[in-house]
Amino acid sequence: MAKQKPTGWTTLAIASIPMIMTLGNSMLIPILPQMRSALDLTQFEVSLTITVFSVAGAIFIPFFGYLSDYFSRKAVIIPALILYALGGVVAGMAPVLFSEQAYTWILAGRIMQGIGAAGTTPIAMALTGDLFKGGQESKVLGLVEASNAFGKVISPILGASLALIFWYAVFFAYPAFGLISLVLTWIFVQEQAKKAAALPFGQYLKGLLTIFKHEGRWLLSAYLAGAVCLFTLFGILFYLSDVLEKTYQVNGVLKGGVLAIPLLVMLTTAYITGSLIKKNQQLMKNLIVAGLVLMTISFALLVFFTNLYAFIGILLLSSVGTGLVLPCLNSFITGAVGKARRGFVTSLYGSVRFLGVASGPPVFGWLMGWSRTGMFLTTAGLTLLTALLILLTVRVAAPDPAGETKDSLFKKMQPVE
Repeated sequence: MAKQKPTGWTTLAIASIPMIMTLGNSMLIPILPQMRSALDLTQFEVSLTITVFSVAGAIFIPFFGYLSDYFSRKAVIIPALILYALGGVVAGMAPVLFSEQAYTWILAGRIMQGIGAAGTTPIAMALTGDLFKGGQESKVLGLVEASNAFGKVISPILGASLALIFWYAVFFAYPAFGLISLVLTWIFVQEQAKKAAALPFGQYLKGLLTIFKHEGRWLLSAYLAGAVCLFTLFGILFYLSDVLEKTYQVNGVLKGGVLAIPLLVMLTTAYITGSLIKKNQQLMKNLIVAGLVLMTISFALLVFFTNLYAFIGILLLSSVGTGLVLPCLNSFITGAVGKARRGFVTSLYGSVRFLGVASGPPVFGWLMGWSRTGMFLTTAGLTLLTALLILLTVRVAAPDPAGETKDSLFKKMQPVE
């Protein structure tokens, strides 16, 4: 497949895809208390609107990854965006048409959206690896993560603003954003026809097993790091959304704006990180460890702060940490395998990230009922353990004078495709 220069419209089209997945959960965070009140739900039930979306996505992501390797990236992305949009329509119409069973139909719509979202960000990462190379690839992957973060920044404000119309108006925003991404992808992302026939499933699977036999330790650690970042991010947002309303009486658009502050810091950090790392794997590893350590420090310190301004200030340390970690992980994992199996490997990474998102709200909801101190210290322990695993399992070769890593371990051991 021919390599493209990162032209503006192509890059914009690719960057729009992960934002769709991000909006799927982040835009709901500010309206969860209103949904809970309107539908008379428990804290656990309302958290399921996040969880079912993410679990459905996690289950279908590897399947879509294989299909994108077998057919093409766009052949998966376009139908996925359509399904995502339809799921938003189902969830939005549920309170109008099925008042007694509104919650059930909302969950059904969210499951549809989750399945659709499975064909977005991971496939966009694989597509980036197909179309770009070297430092350009890392830069576009940084933009992909920054787009993901930008979606998280605007979504709380958007969700809170739409809720001023009626609380379920947020669901109707999903088809609008999905349509924009669909049109951009259809017009501006050009894939060349495959030069060789797709691998038979048996040979494809054998190659994947070979990859994980050689690269399993560091790949699993990298997958865990991605899941932990998303787990803590959505867990903290869930916690913050709850306490802003109950403890600090911060509601509406102002609440969305407060939720957006740590996400804006993460976005800025992710964009700068993606622009600077190029293909320097030693730098990537150092930044991943540093980011996880910053997250550990932030979560441990939050135990001692209840003042809102101080709390947000300390929380920003974890936002910087997350912004350092995710673009580096994206570049590591996308470069771990050739394009014939790239869709599956990046999709599996997407699955564990989705599981992190899915588990964040319900786990933090339970921890909130158990102990605030225990919640933050447990989270700090998790991020510290992840940092140690990355430090011990990820091995890279020394960079050459130009800043590029020579013959990285995963490149040397990559099976013939």
